[in-house]
Amino acid sequence: MITGPNYRFSVITDYLIRIEWSNEGQFEEHFTYFAQNRNFTTPTTVEVYHNRQAHLIEIETVGFHLYYDGGEFSATTLWIDAKYGYEPYFSRWLFGQEPVGGNLFGTARTLDEADGEIDLEKGIISRHGYALIDDTTTNILFDNQELGPENCDQVDLYYFAYGRQYQLAVQDYFKLSGPSPILPRYALGNWWSRYYAYTQDEYQALFERFEQERLPFSVAVIDMDWHLTDIPANEGSGWTGYTWQPVLFPQHERLLNWLHQKGLKVTLNIHPAAGIRSFEAAYPQVAKRLGLDITGKEPAVFNIKDPQFRRSYFEDVHHPLENEGIDFWWIDWQQDRYFDTTDFDILKALNHYHYLDNQRRNNGSGLILSRYAGPGSHRYPLGFSGDTWISWASLKFQPYFTATASNIGYSWWSHDIGGHMIGEYDPELQTRWLQYGVFSPINRLHSSDNPFSGKEPWRYPIENRQVMGDFLRLRHQLIPYLDSENIKTHLWGTPLVQPIYYHYPDMETYYYYRDEYFFGSQLLVSAIVEPQDQQLQQAKATTWIPEGTWYDFFTHQKYIGEQQINLYRPITQYPVLVKQGGIVPMTSTVQQDLEQLPEVITIQIFGCYTNEYSLYEHQGTKIAKTTFQLTADGQLTISVDDPEQIVPVGRSYTLALLDCDKLKVNNQTAHGVIIEQQFKAPTLAEQSYQALQAMQIAYELKRQIYDFIRANANDPVKIINFINTKNNPALTDFFSSLVAQA
Repeated sequence: MITGPNYRFSVITDYLIRIEWSNEGQFEEHFTYFAQNRNFTTPTTVEVYHNRQAHLIEIETVGFHLYYDGGEFSATTLWIDAKYGYEPYFSRWLFGQEPVGGNLFGTARTLDEADGEIDLEKGIISRHGYALIDDTTTNILFDNQELGPENCDQVDLYYFAYGRQYQLAVQDYFKLSGPSPILPRYALGNWWSRYYAYTQDEYQALFERFEQERLPFSVAVIDMDWHLTDIPANEGSGWTGYTWQPVLFPQHERLLNWLHQKGLKVTLNIHPAAGIRSFEAAYPQVAKRLGLDITGKEPAVFNIKDPQFRRSYFEDVHHPLENEGIDFWWIDWQQDRYFDTTDFDILKALNHYHYLDNQRRNNGSGLILSRYAGPGSHRYPLGFSGDTWISWASLKFQPYFTATASNIGYSWWSHDIGGHMIGEYDPELQTRWLQYGVFSPINRLHSSDNPFSGKEPWRYPIENRQVMGDFLRLRHQLIPYLDSENIKTHLWGTPLVQPIYYHYPDMETYYYYRDEYFFGSQLLVSAIVEPQDQQLQQAKATTWIPEGTWYDFFTHQKYIGEQQINLYRPITQYPVLVKQGGIVPMTSTVQQDLEQLPEVITIQIFGCYTNEYSLYEHQGTKIAKTTFQLTADGQLTISVDDPEQIVPVGRSYTLALLDCDKLKVNNQTAHGVIIEQQFKAPTLAEQSYQALQAMQIAYELKRQIYDFIRANANDPVKIINFINTKNNPALTDFFSSLVAQA
């Protein structure tokens, strides 16, 4: 720390410095909603100079050079040069000014009513090498976890100068702001959600139908009509409520017990703004605790800042509902405009107190669903992104929006998969959106109260319905992989969804593929966000294949990297790639109760190549690790580190191999290993036949193309030259993609 009468500079790492100004000379020592840990390993490259070249102070590290000339902070007294040549001239930030461009953005509070792109807040990484977080107006956190007043500093900035060490910047962000908690396993499965006035019988019948159709779900969401909405006019709006609606749910506890028996967790939607009023079942207890006038029906005005109200809010209102069977809460706060939020952010407080309360009542395994409240919000998962329009534009924005949120540590967005409102019936859009949902952090199907906009697969044509079912089942099979990456996010600060430029920061190309992202450590997804070509009957994802050899997760087609390819896929397939040597753990069957660790795990191995993959598993706070070490010559070693013995006794592994025919497991008998071979990708002629069969072109043209490809399967240039003679750009683009396989 370098401290003066009103200023303090704290070098946290060689790339991160805290900058404070206090008119009273009393600096903020408390944690804040954002900052939880300011003491890292001592920086190793710090040099401090006093009164050199007319500067009062200079602080220099390998990442930045700060100049301060004394007096109140201003653009003329304080500036920092980042030590990177990423800008045309040099990377200088002047106090009080926005950094000059280059920021790769973070996220936003909500997508409510968005029909496509919205503006995003700034993140902590930038192509120019430096970024800022302003913590000046954030509330402090006391040691007892009470959210206190606003930061006492008049200036409290964090300057990140990590260059293009993007992953290191995010990891240090998590160190500074606190780790992302481990999500309960059930949160990673499929969620059913709909704004709809279900009756108890209808809701149970719905999940019975899901069971009959073999459609797995792990979370049952009941939107706002679970509570009384038709209330006395003098009590205000029915938007806030905490009392079960007996007409719709005459025996709600029986329904909750039934859902739990089916392996489901249950969450209810709440809008807390109107407080607790006299018609609520909990009102007598609330009134007694708060000393309200029951005769005059005095309401308990919502005031999350008041500890006494907050105690009643949880103990008298929410805990009894939880005792009946509610597992966590969907906090749908949108009412800031009706409250004075000066010096106190109500959404921050709701997220903080609700998450801690749920965590305490669930042995450390907490969960909420709520809106983003700024930097630090990752400590209170999950994020509800809001009510989007049902449109291709909304779908197209979500992959970019989700990946970019990692730049502010916000890993766990839950979108309204399929969109919430407006829009029109579009089976293709719904199918592609659900496929994206399977390869997004949380797969929560949702829709508005329109009777025609539900996301039940049987509302759609048979082909779409079958595909939706297959992908919902796939999501539950991927739980071992998803949970492993979930734990890695907590332990190592590696977000589940990462923009591809995280791994290739100095390559210009990688910044322009906004629909493409890494999904965990092994999968590369290129989202389909536009309708199919009606002639080809396939949709495309413009994809940059990184260096190396890659396999399609579904079709096993093989690609050589460092090239752009338009990956065309029919409605039954989705572009997900695995690098050679990739290891993906799955379940062979679809689990319903996701809190139980599977006895049999299928380990998909995509080609023999050097790779080490650690499968993390957890129950509560207990963690086990199974490591798979693969060598290029086909040697596999499995080792288990399970100090608290949570891995099922008799756990066995099915190794599903692709292009790794001679694999040898060094300790096979110790782990009950079965080896199977995955199917090879179809030949070029077979793929061409399948694609041509569905195309809406002349039969004779189909036959000409198919015959020519069969005769010239080993000469891709000759094939494309032949396709070019048909003067059909769509056909040329499609077959150029097809012959680009290795």
